[in-house]
Parts: sequence; C-alpha cells; structure tokens
Amino acid sequence: MPIFEYRARTKEGEIRSGVVDTSSQEAALALLQQNKLVVISVKEKSKPKLWEIKIGGRVKYKDVVIFSRQMSTLFEAHIPVVSALKTLLAETNKEALRTVIASLSDDITGGLSLSQALAKHGETFSSFYINLVRSGEESGKLQETFSYLADYMERSFYLTSKAKNAMIYPAFVMLAFVGVMVVMLVVVIPRLVSIFKETGQEVPFYTQVVITASDLLRQWGLLMLLAIIGATIFGWRWSQTPPGKLFFHSLQLKIPIIGNLYRKLCMARLSDNLHTLIISGIPILRALSITGEIVGNIVYQRAVEQAIVAVRAGNTISSAFEKVPEIPAFVTQMIKIGEASGKLDFILSNISKYYQREVDSLVDNLVALIEPVLIIFLGLGVGLMVGSVLVPLYNMTGNI
Repeated sequence: MPIFEYRARTKEGEIRSGVVDTSSQEAALALLQQNKLVVISVKEKSKPKLWEIKIGGRVKYKDVVIFSRQMSTLFEAHIPVVSALKTLLAETNKEALRTVIASLSDDITGGLSLSQALAKHGETFSSFYINLVRSGEESGKLQETFSYLADYMERSFYLTSKAKNAMIYPAFVMLAFVGVMVVMLVVVIPRLVSIFKETGQEVPFYTQVVITASDLLRQWGLLMLLAIIGATIFGWRWSQTPPGKLFFHSLQLKIPIIGNLYRKLCMARLSDNLHTLIISGIPILRALSITGEIVGNIVYQRAVEQAIVAVRAGNTISSAFEKVPEIPAFVTQMIKIGEASGKLDFILSNISKYYQREVDSLVDNLVALIEPVLIIFLGLGVGLMVGSVLVPLYNMTGNI
C-alpha cells in the first residue's frame, strides 16, 4: 500500500509533518481532515531504489504484536496512555521500536490523540490498526479495542508464521540438494569424464546427459548465475507494479496444494479482519475498504472492492460476494444468514475460526507429506547421479 508524506497545520497554527499509509491520495487527505488538520500538501512517498534499501531498522510485525498485547494489559490496569508508553519504552530493547514509542509519547504529550500519533508511523502501523484505535477513542472503549487488536494480531501472526515455517524445511533441503548437485557436476564428474576419454569407454545416454550438464555448468555457470540473479531482481521489481502483483498473486492461488493453503489463509484473514472491525464500531463500508487493503492478496482485494461498489448501490455483502468466484459459496451463504439474522459479526467470527482450523489442518498435513516426498525426490536425483557414474565404471572394469 502506498505511503503519503504530508504537511499540515493544526487549529492552533502549528505546522506538522509525517506520513500516512492509505490506498490513495484522496484517502490520505480524508484521513488528515478527520484528524482536524488543515492540509498544506500531500504527496506519495517515492519508493527507494534497490541500492537504497536498508537492511533492518524497521519494526517487525512480531514486535507490534507484543506491543499491542502489552498496551492492552496496561490499559486493563487503567494506566494512562503516556504512562503506558513510557513503561514500554523503559522495558523494550528493540531500538527501532524504542524510536517509535518515544515518538508516540512525545506526540501525545504535545496534544495529539493516540490514533493521530500512530498515523505518523504508517510504515509500522497499518490503516487497519490506526482506524481501530480511532474507533476506540471515539467510542471510549480504547481498552477493549487494544484487546481486540492484540487477539487479532496474535491470530494473524500465528497463522502466517505457521504457513511460512512449513515452507522453510523443504526450501532448505532443496537448497542443500542443489548445492550438492552443483559440486558433483563441477568437481567430481569432470574427473570421471577424463577416465572415460582415456579408456575410450562408450557411456550410456543418461551418463552423456550428466556429462553435458557438467560441461555447460563449468563453461557457462557464472553467466547462468548472473542471469538467475538478474531475473530474480527483475521479477521482484515487476512484482511491485500492479500488473506484476496481480500476476504473482493469481499464480499464488493456482499452485497445486499451496494455492489451496493461500486461499484458506486469505479467507481466514478477510473474515477475521471484517469481524474485528465490525465489533469495534467501524462502519461497514469503511470496514470493507480497510479489509481489502490488508487482506494480503490483490485478487481478494479486488473482490472486496466489487463488494464495496455493490453495497454502496444498496445491495448486501452476500449478493456482492456471490458474483466473485474467489469467494466460496459456503462463505456467501453464511454471510447471508448473518445479514438476515442481524448477527453478521458472530457469523464472521465463526467463518474465521473455521478457516483457521482448515489452515492448521492443511499445514500439518503438508508438513507430514513433504518429508516422504522429498526423500523420494532426493533419492531419485542422487540415484540418477550415482547410476550415471557407476554403470560406466562397472562396464569398464568388466571389459578389463
């Protein structure tokens, strides 16, 4: 989501500047005006060039999860906002988070509300987070809001972490396998090839394939590596553009097995976001807009945008979702029941819990399935490599 830099003036005439994280310049302008600021300028923050990107220095999502839970606990103890922030500032040892908390404390002491202070750190706190806090301030239920936030972020972090961790083991094994194969092709195979050439031994077709791969890797390996790196950089940069993002997000949902996991993950996130926003008092159109921005997949974001247009035209959410193939019929029917009974938040909570269980089950099955599949795959790869070397050697010794 784009980040916009702004300069504005308070009612007292004080000049303020900062950044907001919204979907468009118009949304950024509306957000600033809601905060009772007279906007001087709003412009999209330019994205850093590849060589300008700094490694580290940003607050991690896990740290925001912990911060939210700690704020929730302190609010339950009826600790004032500034005192709560100063307490967390003294306890945290993460420099990036300390900087953000110190800035929040200074801004609130200077007269800003908590949501206004959070809005100046759009790279750390999403529009979902900021709008939820603003709703809690307006309703006088900031304690409950942070409790909702902490619960939601812990659920989201758990689901996302579990899905990512399931991919770490196979990725590591495949990387190690490729490394071993490269060493074999570059170091071991050329020495055996020299023996075959000296003896004039005729080699089988599959051995010749391995020898050809070895020759290509030794002669063009560096160029191939540079090409892979270049293609990776190009793909990453293209994935940041709207067409590239749509392509990769659509591909993400079409990959066998993995695509099913991502679809369930997106539905869990969509229903959980919408449920949390609705019970926090956010108007339905605004709740849908925020959910679309943070659902994490542009295909589902567009589905939510279609629902927003339909709801503005007087239709229900369920009737809008019926026209979107990415939304399962089960979800549409459940939302229809929630709309008819006036218990949409309760239904969305049940949908979220259902898909969270589905994600858990699917990830567990994937982890259990990945190990035997990898063993078979690696066994075939190593067997082919060893066989392509041992069979000619056996034939050669037999001829002697």
